[in-house]
Amino acid sequence: MRVKTNVPSKRKRKRFLKEARGNYGGRRRLIRTVKETIARSRAYAYRGRKIKKRDYRSLWIIRLNAIAREHGLRYSQFIHGLDLAKIGLNRKSLSEIAINHPEIFVEIVAQVKAALDKAVKTN
Repeated sequence: MRVKTNVPSKRKRKRFLKEARGNYGGRRRLIRTVKETIARSRAYAYRGRKIKKRDYRSLWIIRLNAIAREHGLRYSQFIHGLDLAKIGLNRKSLSEIAINHPEIFVEIVAQVKAALDKAVKTN
């Protein structure tokens, strides 16, 4: 008996066309072009999810550098001082503290400076 694949094929095409909504011209109408567009958009989306993490880390570092410089330290000195002072906060939480609770951040900077001074005196 011959099997007709009309319904599954239409369902598959319909799914592709639904995902391609919002594109311009043939990129939303022509099935071959739609498939290429969707493949490319999925690749961009996958890559974008990775890049977003890099962008946020970069933002936190920029913020910390700016705030650390206001207190007389460079970013690298600040991070090194955190290690010496055994403060285990990550860049995201430090950035949030610096923005939302500057008085707490001043205390952290004081601990970092004390740890750096102590390290310089021992060397």
